[in-house]
Amino acid sequence: MIESMLPHSENPSSRKSAFWIDALVLLGVAAFVLGAANVAGQWRHPQRLTVDIDLSPWALPKYALYSFARGWIAYFFSLVFTLLVASWAYYDQRARRFVLVALDILQSLPVLAFLPVILLALIRLFPRSNAGLELACVVMIFTGQVWNMVFSYYDSLRGTPADFRMLGKLYGYTWWHRFWRIELPSGAQGLLYNSMVSMAGGWFFLAVTEASNIGDASYRVPGIGSYMSVARDQGNIPAQIYAVIAMSVVILVVDRLIWWPLVVWSRKFKLDDFGTGTAPKTSLQLWLARSAAVQKIGAAFQALKNWIIQPPNPPTEQTSLVPPGTPPPHHGRLNRGIYFLFLVSVLVFLAWGAHRLGALLIQVKPAQWLEILRDAALSFTRVLATLLIGTLWAVPFGVWIGLNPRLSARLQPFIQFVANFPAPMIYGWLLALVLLVGGSLQWGAVLLMLFGTQWYILFNVMGAAAAIPNDIVCCAEILRLNGWRRWKKFLIPAVLPGLVTGWITAAGGAWNATIVSEFVQDHQKTYMATGLGAYITRATNEGDFSRLTAASLVMALIVVTVNRIVWKRLQSLANERCRFDI
Repeated sequence: MIESMLPHSENPSSRKSAFWIDALVLLGVAAFVLGAANVAGQWRHPQRLTVDIDLSPWALPKYALYSFARGWIAYFFSLVFTLLVASWAYYDQRARRFVLVALDILQSLPVLAFLPVILLALIRLFPRSNAGLELACVVMIFTGQVWNMVFSYYDSLRGTPADFRMLGKLYGYTWWHRFWRIELPSGAQGLLYNSMVSMAGGWFFLAVTEASNIGDASYRVPGIGSYMSVARDQGNIPAQIYAVIAMSVVILVVDRLIWWPLVVWSRKFKLDDFGTGTAPKTSLQLWLARSAAVQKIGAAFQALKNWIIQPPNPPTEQTSLVPPGTPPPHHGRLNRGIYFLFLVSVLVFLAWGAHRLGALLIQVKPAQWLEILRDAALSFTRVLATLLIGTLWAVPFGVWIGLNPRLSARLQPFIQFVANFPAPMIYGWLLALVLLVGGSLQWGAVLLMLFGTQWYILFNVMGAAAAIPNDIVCCAEILRLNGWRRWKKFLIPAVLPGLVTGWITAAGGAWNATIVSEFVQDHQKTYMATGLGAYITRATNEGDFSRLTAASLVMALIVVTVNRIVWKRLQSLANERCRFDI
């Protein structure tokens, strides 16, 4: 799959090699190597819990490199975690219930609930280098990226057509061939769109992860987020504008060089009776096709793939055509022994966690519990309002974009830029507009939350709409489905699985967004709305771990309960009745 992204010489005579393009490619490779060395040097630097941030615009390229590296290191771990955990949950019936519940709980926990424990633990683990702080930032970005990717890929595994799996059995596919040739292509579009919005989720808390306060201690690493945080605290408007410009450049470069070529390439995996199986090429790929260096890299990837992926065994008469469905469970003493050890380890960990949790919760007074429940009710109302507003515009817009590849090519850069830009960097400016029209943060927090969560709905709907087979679209045209009938009979059922996944991840993102939307600091001024997010932020800043634990627990219970009662039932309904099985 990787080599197909590189325009290697399938038709070597179609384009002539250009020396200046080779020079640019080699220059880019050299810049990448030097940048990686710079980042590695930052990680090996002696431990500095707080660094002085240079607000000069000339320091921003270096800070942008550091933030860029943290985001993509976190994405690599998110992708590996997604493929492993989602596949485990799908194929292992006994582990599925525990894995999905654990993912629900972890997704529901606010980012600041992870921050103190992870940060302090990694600092102690790496006392002589800066690797602890850097790893803490990566892990925090990881927690903002990974959950919707896991749910999306697990959802695509459940929706993989049974005929494809049966053909894989017929041709004797191993687990690796099944993953590479059936499962990953079937989930490529949904995983890609969720990867884009996951990167946006990671950028969303950039300022919080790179510059944080826990009690009286401050922790800061160099990056665009910490640059913006210092500029905002000092009221340095020019520096804030420089940070916005630098972040914009990073997002645009990533979109044009990475995401858009991947979006175009992923269309070859559309479930379509009329597909040719040939991936269209972007202008960047056609330009790179003139580079002999890139052609050699593509040929190297092709050789590596052929070495790793051996051809499957040909079908034989003894091949069993058992209906695939969910693979049968494995048996045996070794398997039972592994599960027994795993279960014992989990029980020991839960017992220790319950003891620590009880020791913290017993310190919370009844009046504080009542305040937490009141704040939770207000935040719950804001979350519902955010989901409603986001759905009303994101569903029709996402369907429109997903069904029109040419329109997607024109609007995708703008959408990707807005979605990836970390809205908390400009929350001070947005709040100023809310106050200018006579509003307050009590309802203005909904607007701030919307900037961080509506993209989960939009990208999941876009991915679902883009994956609708052409023959289904043609049938809708032949039947002349128009107006509301088109939405009721065709479009809503077609995108409902993706929409429900978007709702689940958007709800979790909205609860996390309350942390930075209900508590906004701008140039020594603090604006605070009554809500659970503001309560968690105050508890973190004060270093009150008992109140932080209690508020995080309430938030997790609300999210998990709603997931179990509402979202999971909707997801089961969508998967059973609204899947294309060709």
